[in-house]
Amino acid sequence: MKTRNPAALLITWALTRTLLLLCVFRVVVVPGPDVTSDVSVIYHGWFDVLRTGTFPLDDVTWQYPPAAAVAILSPVLLPFLSYAHAFFLLAFLADAAVFLMLLYVADRQHKSRRGVWVWVAGLPLLGQTVYARYDVMVTAVAVAALLAAARHPRAAGVLAAIGAMLKVWPALLLVGMRRGRATRESWGAAALTAGGLLVAFTIAMPGAMAFLTFQKDRGTEVESLGSLVFHVARQFGWSGTVQLNYGSVEFLGPYVDLVSALAQGLTALAFGWLVLWRLRARAWGAGTPADAALTAVLLFTTTSRVISPQYMLWLVGLAAVCLLFRESRMTLPVWLVLAATFVTFLEFPVWFSHVVASDWLGVTLLLVRNGLLVVATLSACRRLWRATVTEPRRAERTPVPPQAARDQSVGAAS
Repeated sequence: MKTRNPAALLITWALTRTLLLLCVFRVVVVPGPDVTSDVSVIYHGWFDVLRTGTFPLDDVTWQYPPAAAVAILSPVLLPFLSYAHAFFLLAFLADAAVFLMLLYVADRQHKSRRGVWVWVAGLPLLGQTVYARYDVMVTAVAVAALLAAARHPRAAGVLAAIGAMLKVWPALLLVGMRRGRATRESWGAAALTAGGLLVAFTIAMPGAMAFLTFQKDRGTEVESLGSLVFHVARQFGWSGTVQLNYGSVEFLGPYVDLVSALAQGLTALAFGWLVLWRLRARAWGAGTPADAALTAVLLFTTTSRVISPQYMLWLVGLAAVCLLFRESRMTLPVWLVLAATFVTFLEFPVWFSHVVASDWLGVTLLLVRNGLLVVATLSACRRLWRATVTEPRRAERTPVPPQAARDQSVGAAS
């Protein structure tokens, strides 16, 4: 089969990524706070500590699993550049790797190029944050894991574990693996890989598990679903404040602990739904692992106490893998994710001051963005359940007409 010309994809990718690079190198200045300061200040500070052979034990903003140290230290690969500039180029290379993986699978395995377009056109919707966080590197590992899931479950397990050791959420990637051998091989490989990495980091560097302690005291971040309670309450005289806390801008004051606890309760319910789905699912298609992974990450993102802008990177990557499969049911959730990604760019960095001030523009942007995420999550859950639980059960209960049964018997005999 002759491969279709990917020129349009390549040109679009090159133009949009050139614009992103111009933004992070401050040639093109986007309104709002400088999102690259996390790299030049926070990441660089961690880099200086990690080079000494220990994790940042006294820095509560270090809230990542131990393999995140590899991403933070990665600019040593380009010693002829400043730390920030090297990081931006490595993030760009991770983006390029995802693009090439998706294009390769789409063409060599005769899948849909819709998924490639989701990555090419969807990622720039988030703006320069794409290259100013290490999440694009994590997403590259996650995409590789999902692409390997159908043919190489052990490799998928290893890659998912590496991703989880970078930023936890890729642990959800294996929830949709087909029951039986694929599940045993992928989950077993993931457990062995994660355990080995944890032991290795614990022995090699003090403080490998410190991130667990730093995470537990986080509050309600101003962009999360729960924050809408306080954005509205501020209009009626709520006495709390907005402050930089544990590395993000959070609400502090009366009832914040309650709302944070409710968010954690919703996350627990989301986990319970995933377990129930896993127990009830009766049919797996080629795209089920990707559809289930997108659904799982949507559930945990939407219910989180923190919905940082870079979280949208994860969803765009998983959405791209979903739409490689023509039979995927996730078309509507993917469109909603892409819309939410662009609104995220508007609320951060463009109009983040309005979000912090809880004025009408900031609250409207959050209502729209978080509303899109809620609808995408509910739609994904419904579609996944119908495809793997409801429709297979209905098909089992539907009697086969006598003539069709005779035809099946004749076909089987022949």
